[in-house]
Amino acid sequence: MKIVKHSGAIVDFNRAKLKQSLLKSGAASAVVDDILQLIEKDIHDGISTKHIFKTAFRLLKKTSNSNAARYNLREAIRLLGPSGFFFEKFIARLFTSEHYETKVNLILRGKCVSHEIDVLVKNNNGIAMVECKFHVGKDVATDVKVPMYILSRFNDLKEAKHEIFSRSDTISKCWIVTNNRFTSDAVDFAKCSGLNLLSWDYPKTDNLKTKISNRQLYPITCLTTLTLSEKEKLLILDIILVREIVNNSNDLERIGLSPNRIKNVMKEALELCRLM
Repeated sequence: MKIVKHSGAIVDFNRAKLKQSLLKSGAASAVVDDILQLIEKDIHDGISTKHIFKTAFRLLKKTSNSNAARYNLREAIRLLGPSGFFFEKFIARLFTSEHYETKVNLILRGKCVSHEIDVLVKNNNGIAMVECKFHVGKDVATDVKVPMYILSRFNDLKEAKHEIFSRSDTISKCWIVTNNRFTSDAVDFAKCSGLNLLSWDYPKTDNLKTKISNRQLYPITCLTTLTLSEKEKLLILDIILVREIVNNSNDLERIGLSPNRIKNVMKEALELCRLM
């Protein structure tokens, strides 16, 4: 059976891959098998992966909101756009979870010119600049021109002293983070130049997807019991992670949710962060 990807490419339907993604949501094997049977009844040549995904999400949601939220993780990251500002805040939260000090959106003077930096992080190994490349389109890849450009900025900044975490800091490392993927040339150039990369699927064993899942760093946009408008209101209040409403449900009152809605949202949030 041939299906059509977001990019327009035509590929064979991969039942095993779909099953694995459903199992990773936390759904029980019996539930996954039932969903697969229903999807396979609907599949025909030329069906889109988008349609298959929406069907799987809808069927998962009938059994568990939190499992549907995990399954929808990549779309939830995309909903941190379109500008990428909230994605930058999300990445800062990710580094914080790894015991870094963080600052976002600073303008620093390099040896030659000034640069606006998305995120700056500090641990015992020094200070790093983190540049975030956010893409709304699902199939847009960050190509080699991006690390080439960022390397030149990094080289300009590391030659100067900065007031970041103290009065006289130096930047010794550079990260590039994207919500999609890097081209092979971008990866090769970064490796050769000593730049650190993080994307949805790179590196293989500690990528953005696995970091989020392993640490329960789910963005607030994951939650299926909130409307898009409600998610945007929480983001504006600087509520970026689901765990932040687990620790303070008052923010749900602030955006006008009823006690019954708050109960439903909190149930999903606790299940998603595996606190129930």
